[in-house]
Amino acid sequence: MNPALHQFIVDYGLWAVLAGTFLEGESVVVLAGFLAHQRLLHLPEVMLCAFAGSFAADQLLFYLGRRYRDHRYVSRIREQPAFEKALALIDRYPHGFILTLRFLYGLRTVGPVALGVSRVSPLRFLALNAIAAAIWALCFSALGYAFGQTIESMLGRLHGVETKLAVAAAIGAAIALAYHLYARRRK
Repeated sequence: MNPALHQFIVDYGLWAVLAGTFLEGESVVVLAGFLAHQRLLHLPEVMLCAFAGSFAADQLLFYLGRRYRDHRYVSRIREQPAFEKALALIDRYPHGFILTLRFLYGLRTVGPVALGVSRVSPLRFLALNAIAAAIWALCFSALGYAFGQTIESMLGRLHGVETKLAVAAAIGAAIALAYHLYARRRK
């Protein structure tokens, strides 16, 4: 086992979860859940970082949409085809949209901006966003942890941080491939 690599993951793994969920998310959280099962990270801390990054990112995007609706960046987002779809869903199911936003493919960035442009109140968004971020963080962290249990039952206990990272990378590649195939199929 490489002690320097192990210590690097222990020291910076949660920061990577926080940053990764702020930018995108699912695969980072699943990998972190797997690493928690492998005892490189602690599952409650992974869940907390996943919640914080996801919650903060959506709050920021909501306020960008609310405050800068005519700005160039927001205008570019408003031009995306998914934006009109998001607004239609917000008009019909505002609470349901906020609660499921993280689970709807292709609306991760567009959705919070559309909510900011919409008539949803900031306080309502704050409360529902917190609930949704908590559910999302728990689900994907637990999924990664379950992957760890499944792999352990198939291969036995993994030894060495390099082996654990190789398996984590394989899981990440499988998730990326699944997203890619899903996106191609939707087009």
